[in-house]
Amino acid sequence: MTKINPGESARARFAYELQRHRILAGLTQGQLGRRVGFSGSLVGAVENLKRTPSEDFAKRCDQAFGLEGDFEALYLEGWPPPPPVADHFRDFTFEERRATAIQTWDPLLVPGIFQTEPYARRIFCRAPDSTPEIVEERVAGRMQRKSILSQENPPLVLSLMDEGVLRRPIGGKEVMRDQMLHLLEIAEHPRVTIQIVPFDAEAIPGLLAGFVIAEQRGTPYTVYVDSVPDGRTMTDRNAIASLTARYDAIRAEAFPQSLSLKVIKEAVDKWT
Repeated sequence: MTKINPGESARARFAYELQRHRILAGLTQGQLGRRVGFSGSLVGAVENLKRTPSEDFAKRCDQAFGLEGDFEALYLEGWPPPPPVADHFRDFTFEERRATAIQTWDPLLVPGIFQTEPYARRIFCRAPDSTPEIVEERVAGRMQRKSILSQENPPLVLSLMDEGVLRRPIGGKEVMRDQMLHLLEIAEHPRVTIQIVPFDAEAIPGLLAGFVIAEQRGTPYTVYVDSVPDGRTMTDRNAIASLTARYDAIRAEAFPQSLSLKVIKEAVDKWT
């Protein structure tokens, strides 16, 4: 067996058990691949932590080894069902949960993982396709996403927001005041940094759209970019490199966190 530490993560546990059961069954990666209907190279990539298994792959492994849901349980541990979010955002919710760091840039709205329920509800209520049922489902999904900050090993979250976000009257004074207070509370989290990009900064690289960069151990590997009508998740290395450079350029225009929090406190007074 190759050296896999099953205690490192749920992903590593899946890879370890896959390799262990395959060797005990006397199967090569190619032979197991034929049994489960996937390529041997995919089996190898999962065992080497280079590919994410699908739920279908996990179920077929249970069938191939005569197990009663062992691999399916390991899959759900490592990649739990996503919150009820829009289809175009679902792929990124998986990446958000396993990232070790998340960098967000928001030129128009408070980032989703920082939104209060009334703030999020007002956003969804104004969507052209909204119905009461859709609104409540999307609000529930957004609130569930916030749990990444309370999980066992939460990611580092670096959030850049345009100063205009603090001034835009989403939902009225009471909603905005509570949202600003919530930002101050979130900023006390040891894994969260919030920086405000001031009005008088051109920040031209960030004016076209908001985006989120997910990292694993210092390496950006997935990005989500806002667009109309739907955003999209990308893993293209050139796109990731371009957005990472864009993020650094925006951050160079931002206030440090201490001054950023002062600006947010001033916004609380504005909405009081």
